[in-house]
Amino acid sequence: MTALGLASRREADTWIEAGWVRVDGKMAVLGQRVGPDARIEVDAAAHQQQAQRVTILLNKPIGYVSGQAEDGHEPAVVLLRPENQWAEDKSGTRWHPGQLRGLAPAGRLDIDSVGLLVLTQDGRVARQLIGEDSTIEKEYLVRVVKEGGGQLSDQALALLNHGLELDGHKLKPAKVSWANEDQLRFVLREGRKRQIRRMCELVGLTVVGLKRVRIGSVVLGHLPPGQWRYLRREEFFG
Repeated sequence: MTALGLASRREADTWIEAGWVRVDGKMAVLGQRVGPDARIEVDAAAHQQQAQRVTILLNKPIGYVSGQAEDGHEPAVVLLRPENQWAEDKSGTRWHPGQLRGLAPAGRLDIDSVGLLVLTQDGRVARQLIGEDSTIEKEYLVRVVKEGGGQLSDQALALLNHGLELDGHKLKPAKVSWANEDQLRFVLREGRKRQIRRMCELVGLTVVGLKRVRIGSVVLGHLPPGQWRYLRREEFFG
């Protein structure tokens, strides 16, 4: 079911335990092996439950961590209060506290980074954005200064695009270009810990500001810092 994109692994287990899944007309059981030609039927109750799950877009400010509270810093989820919902949210979804249950970040932003953070109850969204086989682009605007002054060489810029290693692993090709005289635009298809900052360090740059502005086809747009909105039904990351 996960491979078919019907549900996350945890979600599929819950549906099977609830008796909402049939394989070739028979009730499915946990751990059951299913052939490629099997007919999988999912009860309407499962689809209804799935449709009620929300995905939230937050413009994370500096000073909040993406996941669990750590080192005295609050998690970004504390900003998800009705008074912080963007006035221009056009999703039509109504807020209720139960939407915080099972809500988790699909990707991280460092405590000193800002911009688009996705929090979701939907395992399919999480898998699409942070699964091992994810190909969704993430775009960042990165303000940098050159150590010792001067300009970044064309060779160093080429290395940022392809050729660097982190933790003994070659990085996937990136798209890195100058957005203006002191700000680089990074487009990545992977997300190693503090990847952009560490990439910049390898070519003699110090990051002084980092903002995520796009994930797939969903952009941060005019969403104000510290405010959030729901992902609309017609919006898709990829």
